[in-house]
Amino acid sequence: MIWDSILQALTPYILIITLSGVSLGIVWGAMPGLSTTMAMALLIGLSAGMDQNTALSFMLGVYTGSVFGGAISAVMINIPGTPDAVPTMIEGHQLARRGEGGQALGMAIGASFIGNWVGIILLVGFIPLILAFALHFRSWEMFLLALIGISVSGSMAAGSLPLKGWIAGWLGMLAAFVGIDSIHGVPRFTFGILELQDGINYVAVLIGLFGLAEVLRVLPQRDHYTIPAEVGRVVPSFKMLARYSRAAVRSGVIGTLIGAIPGAGANVASFLAYDIGRRRAKPEEKAKWGKGSYEAIVSAEVANNANIGGSMLPMLALGIPGNAAAAALLAALTLKNVVVGPTIEIDHPGLIYFIYTALVVANILMYGAAIMLIKPCVKLFSLPRGLLLPLIIPICVIGAYAVRLSMFDVWVMFASGLVGYVLHAFRFPTAPIVLGVILAPLADENFRRALLIFEDKSIGYVLSQYVGTFLLLVIALIFIEGIMRVRRERRDRQEV
Repeated sequence: MIWDSILQALTPYILIITLSGVSLGIVWGAMPGLSTTMAMALLIGLSAGMDQNTALSFMLGVYTGSVFGGAISAVMINIPGTPDAVPTMIEGHQLARRGEGGQALGMAIGASFIGNWVGIILLVGFIPLILAFALHFRSWEMFLLALIGISVSGSMAAGSLPLKGWIAGWLGMLAAFVGIDSIHGVPRFTFGILELQDGINYVAVLIGLFGLAEVLRVLPQRDHYTIPAEVGRVVPSFKMLARYSRAAVRSGVIGTLIGAIPGAGANVASFLAYDIGRRRAKPEEKAKWGKGSYEAIVSAEVANNANIGGSMLPMLALGIPGNAAAAALLAALTLKNVVVGPTIEIDHPGLIYFIYTALVVANILMYGAAIMLIKPCVKLFSLPRGLLLPLIIPICVIGAYAVRLSMFDVWVMFASGLVGYVLHAFRFPTAPIVLGVILAPLADENFRRALLIFEDKSIGYVLSQYVGTFLLLVIALIFIEGIMRVRRERRDRQEV
């Protein structure tokens, strides 16, 4: 199966599709205001007509390329293309102002390449252990696992209260419950509307939340920036990278571990690795941090790229995406009727090996495409934002329509975009909605199946299921931690 997976990933057609995904991801990530999740959500529509392996290679290429792409605008125009590129912006733009923008970008390319390798190696090493443990999960445990995924919504509420993250997660669950019940065939929340009997298309929701809502939010902004005349040499110096090998390994492990925690995300990984790197830097190097440090760029870029492999670890093994971008990838897999989780090796033999190979291929192609596309990407920055962002709206419409060829899905996309814009205005995170939409059917079906299994059983029998009891404790700890965080933030505000 391993050899077959390698041969499939290296076929000329899939290589071209992967390169297309990587290139689109780099260009997308390089444009200010367009996030990795937004790229993943909008480009799902392009993968709708592809077969399973081709679509997976394309989406992994987009994921890999867009994570690096944010560094281009961060270094050259002091605007991070993606949120996790902020530490790279702090250091890289200082170097660009000194005429070292090309070297800074070259260092970011090399660091991204290394970070992806660290994430892939740790993914390959740890996923068999998690799968072996997860095979003991039955309906009750699968329900609790999905509930944990939705419960971590509170940790996605960056800059706001955990309660807002939980509310957003339950909103996503509510949207997923619309349609014909899969167990008894009873319509739920359809209100007599025929189109709602098929349910709300999660891809349309995804595109609206991370595509249209972002356009509505970013378009009114009037930030001005200058375009540099020359980029300079961008081929990375591996001799210089070797100087920071210790920081690269440390940041790679941090990025992978943070990615494996559902809800944390690449921005947490890059900031944490940046902060730890500054604390562990040698005195002569520490003096450069904040003024243009190559070690800082290595720390941040290795971490946010290693986060890719980390975010896929819980997604593939447990069915819980590590971040919103991984949730978009999960949506693309669901579109191809691929159910990831503990039984992935049984239901889809060889798929994990293909994913490993596709990640390696995407990483290698990203390295070459990044060097070729940096200068054209800088030219894109000269386009007025008022021209660039409206072009995304037709892409949103096409992406929503292409999945089921339904105009109703287009209206769902527009409604989701407006909801996402309003939620952002009130500082509600939108990523938990994606978790709710994706995980709610899993939670619903397994919970009701578990009720049938436990119908004649006592509460003692239920609690004797040790894995389920452990997961119940995890859920309780998640909510307790969120409540404690709320109290801590209130106490800090009162002291101020």
